Amino acid sequence: MLEGKIVRAPRARVVRDGVVVHEGVLESLRRFKDDVKEVEKGFECGIGMGNFQDIKPKDMVEVYMEESKARKLQEPK
Repeated sequence: MLEGKIVRAPRARVVRDGVVVHEGVLESLRRFKDDVKEVEKGFECGIGMGNFQDIKPKDMVEVYMEESKARKLQEPK
């Protein structure tokens, strides 16, 4: 972890040289041999991406959650 923190979220993508090479589900997040919910900046962790095993040095893993927000109409003045 170089920046921010990683939390166990339903979605993740692997970015290599500025190109998304995989987008899928983050299946596991481990610190040593323990399953954890989050890992802070400066610590090492293990990430399981399900059917994607081709993570290479300098790849970036971005974890995100999709949210949907209901739009609100503004009242006329």
